[in-house]
Amino acid sequence: QMSKSTGNFLTLTQAVDKYSADGMRLALADAGDTVEDANFVEAMADAGILRLYTWVEWVKEMIANRDSLRSGPASTFNDRVFASEMNAGIMKTDQNYEK
Repeated sequence: QMSKSTGNFLTLTQAVDKYSADGMRLALADAGDTVEDANFVEAMADAGILRLYTWVEWVKEMIANRDSLRSGPASTFNDRVFASEMNAGIMKTDQNYEK
């Protein structure tokens, strides 16, 4: 946690230099999710950077191997479950915005 009173404090510029803008966005999005004081937790920024790195590496791998990915109709059981879950999520979203 970051606290000016305990000497654990970074300016925004220092934090962005240390964690990147995306790392800061992830950590700040997580800060203050409860009724307690909002605190920037450095461990969350570190974890966010690692998640971003892992995701970028996965995307690079998928792009490099796109010719080996399957193609054709989405007709397997897993395809049907995925489509059903996506449709259910869309319906819930539509219902929430109609109110």
